[in-house]
Formats: sequence, C-alpha cells, structure tokens
Amino acid sequence: MLTIIAILLVLTAAFAYVNERFLKWPTTIGAMAIALAFSLLIVGLDLVGIGGPRRSERALLASIDFTEVLIGGMLSVLLFAGALQVDLDRLRRLVRPIGVLAIVGTAVSSLVIGLGCWWLLWLLGIDLPFTYCLLFGALISPTDPIAVLGILSSAKVPADLEDTITGESLINDGVGVVIFALLLEMLHSGSAPTLAAAGEMFLREAAGGVLFGIVVGVAVNRVLASIDNYRVEVLITLATVIGGYAFCDWLETSGPLAMVAIGLLVGNEGRALSMSDQTRERLDIFWHLLDEILNSVLFVLLGLEVAVIRYQHDSWLAAISVVVLSLIARFLAVGLPVLAAPGWFGLPTRAGWLLTWSGVRGGISVALALSLPPGPHRDTVLMLTYSVVVFSILVQGLSIGAVARRLGLTADTA
Repeated sequence: MLTIIAILLVLTAAFAYVNERFLKWPTTIGAMAIALAFSLLIVGLDLVGIGGPRRSERALLASIDFTEVLIGGMLSVLLFAGALQVDLDRLRRLVRPIGVLAIVGTAVSSLVIGLGCWWLLWLLGIDLPFTYCLLFGALISPTDPIAVLGILSSAKVPADLEDTITGESLINDGVGVVIFALLLEMLHSGSAPTLAAAGEMFLREAAGGVLFGIVVGVAVNRVLASIDNYRVEVLITLATVIGGYAFCDWLETSGPLAMVAIGLLVGNEGRALSMSDQTRERLDIFWHLLDEILNSVLFVLLGLEVAVIRYQHDSWLAAISVVVLSLIARFLAVGLPVLAAPGWFGLPTRAGWLLTWSGVRGGISVALALSLPPGPHRDTVLMLTYSVVVFSILVQGLSIGAVARRLGLTADTA
C-alpha cells in the first residue's frame, strides 16, 4: 500500500508541476489531462509492440480499488472540505430552487438518459439490458460536487448563481446514489422494489444521512466551543469526518449527505461561534490544502484509468452519442425549467444555459460504474461513463468561465 501511495503522489506532483510550468490550467484539470496523455502514450507504445509500460500501469490500477478509495475514503474529506466553504445563510435563500433542481432534476435526467441510452445503443447494435441503461442514467446524472466546486472558483459567476450550482451539486450526488442503489438492488433481486420499500430506503439513506449530519455537526460545534487549541480542534474535525462517514456506512445512511450537513454547520455556526481567529485560519488552511491534494490525486487516477477502459471499434460512436445525450438530458431536467421560469428560481434569464454546461461529472460516476457486477455489460457502462466524465471535465470544465462571459453571467457583467 505504501508503494502505491508513493507512486500516486509522485505522479501527481510531477503532473501538477508540468501543468503549472507550461499549461497553467486549474491544477486538478491540468493534472488529469497530463495523466490522460501519459496513459494514451503508454497505450500507443503497447500498440507498436512495447507492452511493458502498459502492463505495469494496469498492474498498478488493478491493485487500487477505485470505488473503495473514493466512496470509502476520499469522498468524506472532499465533501466536508467543500461544504466548509459554503455560506449557509445564502444557501437557505435558495433552498427551494436547489431542492427542485437536485431532486426532481436528477430523477428526470436519470430517466431521460436511461431511455435515450437504451434506444441509441439498440440503433447502434450494442447489447445493453434496459436495467443497465437505467443504472447508467442514475450514475451519470448527478453532477460531481468535487469537480464542480474546484472548477467554479475560477468562473467568477454571480453569488446566487454560484450558490445554486454548488448547492445542487452537493445534494444531487446523494439523490443519484440512492436512485442507483435502488436500481442495483433491482438488478440483483431480479424484481422491482415496491413503492413502500423504495420510500423506506430513500428516507433511511437521504433523510437519515442529513439528520445524522445535523446532530453530529451541532455536537462538534459545542465541543469546539469548549476549548481553544487549533491543533486539537483540527484533529477533532478530521476525526469527525472519517469516523462519522464510517458510522454512516454502519447505519446504512447517506454518508455524502451527512458530510455536507456537518461541513455546512461547522463552516458557518462553528466558524462564527466556536472558533478563535487563529483556529479559524489554521482550520481553513488545513482543509483547503487537504482538499487540493486529494482532488489532484483523484483526477490523476481518473486520467490513468483510460488504460483499463475497453474501447472496441464500434464504441466511439456510442460514446459520442451518449455525451450528447447527457447534455440534452441535463438541459431538459435543469436548464429548460430555469429558462422557462427564471423568476421562480431567482436566477438571471440566461442562467439555464450555464446550469446545463456546468453539469460536470467526475470520479463518483466512475466509482459507481466500477461497483457494478463484473462482465461485458459493466465494461460497456464503464466505457460510456468514462467518455462522459472526460468530456465534461476537460471540455466543459475548462470552458465554464468563457461560457459565463459569453452569456453575460460573470460577476462583473451580470
């Protein structure tokens, strides 16, 4: 394990340096792009008969359980660190539009992508059962809060619009995971869950996760208020995140939603009432640095994963078609409602277009795809997932600022 961590950190540091020295893109996107180019170079060498580097890369990736690393490890830290920086008072004013976009929008998008994917693949002669198409819709519909939070910071959009995009991405992740879990249970059991069972699971996962996060967040704030030692307080927050996420897994509630709730409470009430100026500053530095490092490692892992994705000669048209389908579904589920009723959502008239384009997918989608039962159907879903993720990060992520300026939605023009 130490060797694997060492290799990943060395590669991440090297790719981040190359990006900072030459590309000067956002660190996470630049590191991923270079990792992707590195993997494609290794694949190219394999095609001309130099197979050693590709075998080594595949052996490295095979020794890493991507789903466990992200869902069971990194995700708790990254979601807490992201929520820690969100202004809860501003978020409360947008709770109605965020709730509609995150819950209804994710469900609509999952259905549109599932149906559209089944039809498109049938036209292309690719065999993928309808349940797997619905699973793909569920895992690819939520925007990745890790990717969105990292990219939005440089887009300079108005505060309300940024808060809406951020809030939606923090919540729709948990919603998408619950929908995915329901469909996966249906795949394993061979029958659709009853409405009562689905409702019970949703309440346990979503409502249970939020409630657990609120209780823990309030308790942690009281503990932090009783001492004034930044070293101990930083340690308490770290233990809360790691331990709380593990406890959520034991309770079978949504760890991601719990971490968001804890992060919001500690980052707002805790920051204002439970911390000294010195603790506040050191806590922010610690979590910001940890967030940047883990984000960079995660995006490098995403770039390296291309070495294990199986692209067939007929896969490329399917991949391109599904990328377009994901954008159409995002527009129908989120962009169109905002364009039709911007006043109800409290957003600028053109915000629907930016909400559509800012729907960046990331590591969570890949991790969910990898959690499917091994076999050719999983390989197809993984190929489609990886295609959408790479496009959304490299194309949408790098152009969000330019699209916002073109729409007149940057902070200095809106």
